[in-house]
Amino acid sequence: MAEHIIELQDVTKYYDDNLVIDHVSFYVNRGEFITFLGPSGCGKTTTLRMIAGFDLPTSGKILLHGEDISRLPPNKRPVNTVFQRYALFPHLNVYENIAFGLKCKRVLNTYQNEKGATYQKKERLSKKEIGEKVQKALALVDLEGFEKRSISTLSGGQQQRVAIARAIVNEPEILLLDEPLGALDLKMRKEMQLELKEMHRRLGITFIYVTHDQEEALTMSDTIVVMSDGMVQQIGTPTKIYNEPANTFVADFIGESNIMNGTVVGNRKVKFCGKTFDCLDDFELNEPVDVVVRPEDIQMCAPEDGTLVGEVISVVFKGIHYEITAQVGKYELVINSTESREVGKSIGMKIAPDGIHLMKPKYTTNVFDGVITKHNAVRFAEGEFQCDVTQLYPGSHLDDEEYLITAEGEKIDLTDVEVKVEVGLHDIEISDDADAGGTTGRIISIIYKGDHYRLIVRTEKEEEDFVFATDDLWNENDLVSVIIPPEKIKLTLKHTEEKKR
Repeated sequence: MAEHIIELQDVTKYYDDNLVIDHVSFYVNRGEFITFLGPSGCGKTTTLRMIAGFDLPTSGKILLHGEDISRLPPNKRPVNTVFQRYALFPHLNVYENIAFGLKCKRVLNTYQNEKGATYQKKERLSKKEIGEKVQKALALVDLEGFEKRSISTLSGGQQQRVAIARAIVNEPEILLLDEPLGALDLKMRKEMQLELKEMHRRLGITFIYVTHDQEEALTMSDTIVVMSDGMVQQIGTPTKIYNEPANTFVADFIGESNIMNGTVVGNRKVKFCGKTFDCLDDFELNEPVDVVVRPEDIQMCAPEDGTLVGEVISVVFKGIHYEITAQVGKYELVINSTESREVGKSIGMKIAPDGIHLMKPKYTTNVFDGVITKHNAVRFAEGEFQCDVTQLYPGSHLDDEEYLITAEGEKIDLTDVEVKVEVGLHDIEISDDADAGGTTGRIISIIYKGDHYRLIVRTEKEEEDFVFATDDLWNENDLVSVIIPPEKIKLTLKHTEEKKR
């Protein structure tokens, strides 16, 4: 059984009032190459900094070999970090940069006195010991002979190797790498990916790596931790993450995907794009599901042989394959193939059962906590929306003074009554006119689902999310107002006590 070298237990991190890491738990095995993968701002670097000791968790524990190190300072932890900006000393040469940490280091040596008693003494490393360790580190990063070179004369890839050598020369148990290839050009980055993987194999120590580059994570990692919004979305091998994404975020973020709404119509049978397909995932009959089909898993054929038939609307050569977009009724499907097709031509499409992956939908409706205002509107998600309050009491109506009259004739003042607010995914609209809706927010997520876009709009202060479907394409980070027709807002009483008049 693999040994857990690092374990995070229910770790949460706030910066002031901002939640950055939200109850994160996972473990890292000794000798593993594990990658934190996610978009900018998802919390991956903060997680790395907490493991390094540069940041402390607000709550939860970080264990090293089972011991809590949550409050242990960085210099007491057996870790070293390589940053995106290599932080090399420009006035020191390659040898001096690598040796810098060793010169500051103290080791505990054991001696024997004249009477035969042993004692220990903290001492600096000798020049010979430092030299041997630096040469070993230089050999590991393929920089032998560069000892006297000035940092300013090195390429980006060579500087990155010096930074890694400086980190591994201290023989840490864990090497933390925070987007170390981000400053390199594409060709150099791909070369360094392979070199880092080989370096990990030779060193045999634990690598914890941070990147937003999906290809980088898939190429290098034993295990990938996919993060979004300060939470872990999925943990698994690159193959598992790619072939069996846990939700639409992972499916959309890792590689290219066709993501569609579907319905289970039989034993391992799913209907999407108007057709029924065999699949391998087992769900309840009539259960709504998200369907993921990778572009390379769609096989083109003659129209009469295909389960789906569509018209080619776009062909783009990608170097190793053609990216073909086909219109199938109201749906658009993307196909990756080594064969091209002519725009305007009809094609058939087949999808094997193992090319179809089903997931439980993460979002089925929007639910908020709300309060009825004195205007008989409902306040929630940093805004106020017109609604029909009579639905709270069947058979009720509003009198001339805007008080609610129940079916039994009781008069009720609903001001400040707490309610649960529910809004469907197809019942929300947005506008770039900030005054058009009941509240405002920024678009934080856009996922195309075959015939529509699924958007998430987040309010700025309380960070409430509206999830909805739209035919219109917007841009991430657009500031928009949220519009909900009054008849689309479903209200239920949260508490039984109401303010009566």
